[in-house]
Formats: sequence, structure tokens, C-alpha cells
Amino acid sequence: MSATTLPKRADVPVELTWDLSTIYPSVDAWEADFREVEKLTPTIAAFKGTLGTSASSLLGLLNLRDSLGQTLEKLWTYAHLRADEDTTVSANKALRERARQLFVNFGAAYAYVDSELLAIDAGVMQGFIAESAELATHRFELENLLRRKPHVRSAEIEELLANASMLHAGPSAVYDMLSDADMEFPMISDGKGNRVRLTHGNYGETFLMSPNKAVRGRAYKAMFGTYGKFRNTLAATYAARVQSEIFEARARGHGSTREHRLHGTNVPLSVYDNLISTVHANIPRLNRYLELRKKILGVKKLNFSDLYVSLVGDVDYKPTYAEAQETVLAACAPLGEEYVATLRAGFANRWVDVVENQNKASGAYSSGSYLTEPYMLMNWQDSLESMFTLAHEAGHSMHSWHSRKHQPYHSSDYTIFVAEVASTLNEALLAHHLLASTTDKAMRRYIINHQLENIRQTLYRQTMFAEFEMIAHSRAEAGEVLTPDLLCEIHRDLNQKYYGAVVQMDDQIPVEWMRIPHFYNSFYVYQYATGVSAAIALSRQILTEGAPAVKRYLGFLSSGGSDYSIEILKAAGVDLSSPQPIALALDAFEDYLVEFEKLA
Repeated sequence: MSATTLPKRADVPVELTWDLSTIYPSVDAWEADFREVEKLTPTIAAFKGTLGTSASSLLGLLNLRDSLGQTLEKLWTYAHLRADEDTTVSANKALRERARQLFVNFGAAYAYVDSELLAIDAGVMQGFIAESAELATHRFELENLLRRKPHVRSAEIEELLANASMLHAGPSAVYDMLSDADMEFPMISDGKGNRVRLTHGNYGETFLMSPNKAVRGRAYKAMFGTYGKFRNTLAATYAARVQSEIFEARARGHGSTREHRLHGTNVPLSVYDNLISTVHANIPRLNRYLELRKKILGVKKLNFSDLYVSLVGDVDYKPTYAEAQETVLAACAPLGEEYVATLRAGFANRWVDVVENQNKASGAYSSGSYLTEPYMLMNWQDSLESMFTLAHEAGHSMHSWHSRKHQPYHSSDYTIFVAEVASTLNEALLAHHLLASTTDKAMRRYIINHQLENIRQTLYRQTMFAEFEMIAHSRAEAGEVLTPDLLCEIHRDLNQKYYGAVVQMDDQIPVEWMRIPHFYNSFYVYQYATGVSAAIALSRQILTEGAPAVKRYLGFLSSGGSDYSIEILKAAGVDLSSPQPIALALDAFEDYLVEFEKLA
């Protein structure tokens, strides 16, 4: 592969691609399932008016829903993974949009159910559960529905809201197409005499990690300069997403979009507020680290483009993908033989789409469904960062594997609130393994620098993003128009608060919000910060307590959505209703900083 050109999808070695034939051997097989779900979806209406008449009628409806739901998710998984292989292939995008529409149709057909279930007398419902052991497996789901009763509308309004969900997805789809497919970044110098096309993949893991300050600065200005050219379009797109959230929150009787989004997982607003206030109180620790970064880099001014380069420039550690697999497996050994053997088999059976190709979706993620493998998308570079990303996504996939193995379909889907715990815990185990495997001071500095950056980017930075969302939504709810200038002003002010004491402000950083795709999944990013806090606590328990902590943790992985997320984490050994885990994670940042100061 040329240093300046990405391969076409067809030229990527098959062993470096995921194997989607285990989902469907052909598009024709996908079409057959699509037609079956399309045909059966209207039969949901046959149960209307009968759910309160008998346990068998209620169970029949839930069984039909789960059967269709499993196939629907399988259809969606195949379609969106194929679309992400090359975002310019119209046929695959069409499959994805048809699957999305089928979800909307299913949601509209099912929309009457919650209202009808909530009309059933509580005593009658308890009698149904006592009568049917199979229905009793749905107890938590039904009790959770009762908790949401004040925000469930009539069957007619629920159907209207379900049909509107396709409109809510519009801004996100527009953003994805603009950012991943239509936006072209310029050719820039790589500092070695080559002109290279800037991409999402090489921006972070190649250019911003370059030891050459000029190379970092050029890439930074080129990236945000390109986004800045679309400031009006991106502001309008994001504002439309925020307005859709406001509409849904008000339609369901919530006081704010933040309240609406957190209510779904029964997370109190105090968790969000405690996170922000605890991080604010620890900004001086961040400043201390940034001052050290400035000193080690030997720069007169610390720029935002200087925040990602390793502070240990004399370590040339470039693991291949094969080497990274073995290292991640060794790092996960404390979690037991079954965990390691399952992940090893997943690597061998092509759960992972490894390398970047032309028009491939950017970033990395874990995806899948109850009936499929827990696939992972990567844009691999031979670097420590990619190895940590592999450990991270493997954590997600193994969480999914355990949940689907130990839970029935209807309680197998864990919430976003706990989704980042397993992934970040794997990163913590990898760091511990690497530190335990070397006495080389330069290598130790490199790994500790990575951990400092992990906490800075996952706890400090994501909390800043969470604060951006909170302010932007609040301003919109108060009637302000989210113009490009306003959004850039909010983001600039937050960067001034978090970084301004040390980092030189510039004209590009106000634009950064435009590059954050998670803003189109509102009030998601705070869970990275709470997740890393829980993961640090759990990893330390596993490494110090051993078997009892591992048993609790595997129980957490296997719990899926069988209880409220905060309760599942409490059973594992972490109470996120308290600010203590956030404070402990920031103490860990301090510990790494002290050791790094000594080594540096």
C-alpha cells in the first residue's frame, strides 16, 4: 500500500475484514428476512385490546415482539456494517435505510403497547406474572415501564412519536454523509518530503502524534479549517438535532432534554451534576499536567495541536495487528480462561474489520445483535494507540457476548450508562500488563503518559463535551437560536475554562464541536467519564482482590439489562450515585502524574 493512498475495499486482504457471511450468506438471504418481518409486523395489531385479558395474550405479544426484534436487529447489523465498509456504495446505503425504515414501521405498529400495558391494574399484572413462569422473566421490564408511566402518552400519540423517529435520525445521517463521504481534506506535508491526503484515520494517530510541531500544527489547521468551511451547514444540522430532542422531551412531559435522556436509564441528574462539579474542582491537576507537558516538549507556547503527541519521543513502539492481538489477550488473563479463549476465537473468526480503506467509516466501534457475532470496526495503525483501541472495542464485544449468553433477548441489551465500563477496564488491564512487562524507563514513561492522556481525554475532555451539550440544549430550550457563532462561543469558553491557564487559545478550537459525532446522540458522552471512573475502580479490585472481584465483574458483564444500571454496578462494587468514583479516578490521575514527574 502506498504511503499516500488508501486501498480500495476490494484490495484489502480478506483476513483483515470482518466475516459478515455468518449473518447472511447473500443479499438475497437478507431480503428474505426483510420480507418476513415486513409481512409479520402488522400482526402486532392483532393483540390490541387483549393484553389485559390474560397472561397468555400478553406473553404472546411479547414473544412476537422479541422474535421480530431479533430479526430486525440482525437485518440492521448486516446493513449498517456493509454500509460502513465503503460509505459511497449506494446499494449498501439503501439496505441500511430500508432497515431503518423497517424499524420505524415496527415501532409504529408496537406503539400502542406501552399505553395498553399501563392501563392494566397492578394487581392483575402481578397475577399474570405469578401465573406464568415465562412471563415472570419480563418482571423488570414491566416494572421499569411502570416507572416511566408519567411520560408514556396515549396510543395515538405514541404512534405519532414512533413515526417521527425517522425524522429525528435525519440530522445524524446528514452529518455522517458530510463528514465521512463528502468532506474532502487537503493534501499536507508529512514532514518527510511527502504530500499526504489528510483523513480521519491518519489525523489523530499519525499527524497529531508526530514529534514535529510544525507537522502537528499543519494537520490541526487543515482539519478544523475544513470543518470551518461548513460551519453554517453543521450548525444548522446540529440545531435541528437539538430541536428534535426538545420536541420529544416536551412531548413526553420532561422538564428538559437532559432529564428526558437520563430518565430512560433511571440515572438521576445529580450524577451528571456531580461529575461536572468534581471535575471542575480538579482542573488544577490538569493544569499541572499541562505545564509538565509544555516543559517536556520544550515549547514556548503549548498549542491544542500539542496535546496528543507522546512525551517520550525516544520510544519507537509500533506493534503489528497480530502482535497487538496477543498482547491484549495476555492483558485480559486476570479475567479467566473462558474470557481469553472466547476473545481469541473471535479474532480468529474475523470479528474485526481491521484496516482503513477508501471511504470506510471513521473511528472504531463494536456492533452486533443477539443473533450475530459482536463485530468490531477498526482503522488500524501500527501504534500503541491502536492497540489500546483494540482492547477497548474487545471489551465492548465481550460485554455483549456475556450478556447475550446469559440473558434472554429482552434483557440482554445493557444500557449506554454501563457500556463504557467493560471497554475502559480492558484498557486499564492492558496498561497494567505493559507496565508489569517492562523495566525500561522510557517504555514506562510512554505507558504512563498514555494513561494520563486516557484520563485527560476520557474524563476531563468528555466532561467538557458533556458541559457543552448541557449549555447548548439549555440555551435552545430558553429560546435562543443555535447559530454558528453561539456554538463556537460556548465551545471556546469551555476550552478557556479547562485549558486556558496553560494552552494558547487559537481560532481553530472554537470549531472543534463540529467534529464530535456523539453530539448527535445527545447526552451520551458523559458516560465515557462515569465509565472510566467505574472501570478504574473495578480494575483495581480485580488486580488486588483476585477471584472474588473477577466473579463480581463477570456477573456485571452477564447482567445485561436485567436491572437498573446503577444497581448492576453497585453489585459489581462501584456506586456511581456518589461522586466518590469520579474523585478516585482523578486520584489515579494524580498517582500517574507523580510517577511520571519522577520518571521525566
